[in-house]
Amino acid sequence: MTKSKTLTERVSRVDVLIREMAAQTMVTSQIVAGHFGLHTTDLRVLDIIFMRGQVLAGELATATGLSSGSVTALVDRLVNAGYVERCDDATDRRKVWVRSRNDAIEPIKEMFMPSQRRMYDLWYTFTATELDTIASFLERTTKLAAECAEEIRQQAKPTGKRRPSDRPKEKNQ
Repeated sequence: MTKSKTLTERVSRVDVLIREMAAQTMVTSQIVAGHFGLHTTDLRVLDIIFMRGQVLAGELATATGLSSGSVTALVDRLVNAGYVERCDDATDRRKVWVRSRNDAIEPIKEMFMPSQRRMYDLWYTFTATELDTIASFLERTTKLAAECAEEIRQQAKPTGKRRPSDRPKEKNQ
């Protein structure tokens, strides 16, 4: 007879699986970004812009946690590579929209397409109720993760220094 899993064991399993999925997503992003000569963060921001159609530069800073200067440099790289364009807001000159150039990102979409088809095939094996539960779980988890990231960002100020345990050990001569 198999022992049924406790709620704590199930929660722990979800934690491990989410972390494994996040790590695999990072690996895939690194492969695709490298193929197109992009930084992984650039590819992630490009996806945010593509999903939203257009986004204010300030919203990218909020979505990524990058400083406004870093977002400007990132958007500059994407503009120079031809993936996005800047557009002034029609009603407020202080606002700048960043829009994806769908023709330019087509090769990136094509690289993801076989995987996306396979994922859709998998997801269609779930019932409508299961998909609603999964969607609710992902929405709520992503929202909470963003809140937690902001809390961590407020506490974690980069010093540019390594922790003592990260320093290489000196060899005896």
